[in-house]
Amino acid sequence: MKPEEKGAKVTRWHSITTRQALVTFVIALLLSAGTGVFQLVSDAQVVRAETREDMERLLNLVEASAAEAAFQLNPDLANQVVEGLYNYRSVRYVSLRDDFGRVLMEKGEASSEQAGILLQALFGDVTHFQKSLDYSVSRTPEPLPVGELRLVLSTASIGESYVQRGRRLFLLGIVEALSIAVLVVLVFHFLITRPLLSIYRAIAAVSLKQPGRWPRPDTPHSRRDELGRLVRELDNLMQAFQKGLDQRDALHQISTIDGLTGIPNRRFFDDFLEKCWYQAADQDQPLSLIFIDIDYFKPFNDNYGHAVGDDCLRSVAGALSGALTRPTDIVARYGGEEFVCVLPGTDLDGARAVAQRIRHDVNALAIPHSHSEAAPYVTVSMGVASAVPGHNEVDMIRLLEIADHRLYLAKDQGRNRCVWHD
Repeated sequence: MKPEEKGAKVTRWHSITTRQALVTFVIALLLSAGTGVFQLVSDAQVVRAETREDMERLLNLVEASAAEAAFQLNPDLANQVVEGLYNYRSVRYVSLRDDFGRVLMEKGEASSEQAGILLQALFGDVTHFQKSLDYSVSRTPEPLPVGELRLVLSTASIGESYVQRGRRLFLLGIVEALSIAVLVVLVFHFLITRPLLSIYRAIAAVSLKQPGRWPRPDTPHSRRDELGRLVRELDNLMQAFQKGLDQRDALHQISTIDGLTGIPNRRFFDDFLEKCWYQAADQDQPLSLIFIDIDYFKPFNDNYGHAVGDDCLRSVAGALSGALTRPTDIVARYGGEEFVCVLPGTDLDGARAVAQRIRHDVNALAIPHSHSEAAPYVTVSMGVASAVPGHNEVDMIRLLEIADHRLYLAKDQGRNRCVWHD
């Protein structure tokens, strides 16, 4: 098979419109009046499906606002959410509850509705909806359950809409046309619906991180019509997205990761520290820094060579990263043989414990250093500083200065140690 050119026009014979017209004409000749009842049953299923989809879409639309209202116990926002839902068609009761089941706001009648037996049989199981509400808080890795949203539809209202649709069909005398539509749906399931569903499932399975590896659907009966072209164009789009993501990731890697050690660089550190500082101020939490310097690294480099010096930097960076046990903590290369750790939510005692662990792990590397005056192996000196933003005159710049000053105190006191006070 010859590869199709990009942008090739679908011929009229292979178009979906032509297929639909031919199939509809053939089916119309085979229909009988008795298929009208089947149409009513099918129409009921359509109403049920549409009702479910509408309500799920409506609940998803207000989920974020409802979760925020439940989390903050905000009656005004809760009232806005409930009023908005209640004004939607066929809704007769709405309630917003907190995670203890207490009603924050409700409107309408929750009691059982008097409706006909047939309407209850057709739509009684699609009138009650509820959605659990979760709220993401920055201090917790997973969203917290904060409440529940309940919604009850009017069976009579749904039934009235359904009856009106059915009456209109029969009064207009288009039983034959409606019967055609039912059979067309069955045929279209093979020619159109099934391929469309396979495309939908493929799109739904797309990874946001790797869209270029999407599971491209195989549509053997639609390769030359609009659906086949849709799949090809979607694949081109996914590949373009993948290329853009790859370029973005490459730029991000270059701009925020140290090329030698593979840990965050100075630019990443500056942005991360500023973010953590304001977050600590909002949450009234401590923030700690550890400045780290490899002792006598210049003699090490001069005597063992730059290649061995690079290996030393990589090994020390790995030990520093391994000493940080929390995902919120980071270590970055500050410059040359200097590193820095940022410890959000950690006070001075906690930071000192981390520093001691770092010192132990670096010593455990046992990298020979015969030109060091501190030990026969590679060691580090550290300065530790901690502050709660807004509780004293220490700002972010001053915190950096304190940690840096204590690093130099550690050097003056003989190195291979950490200093946490002046």
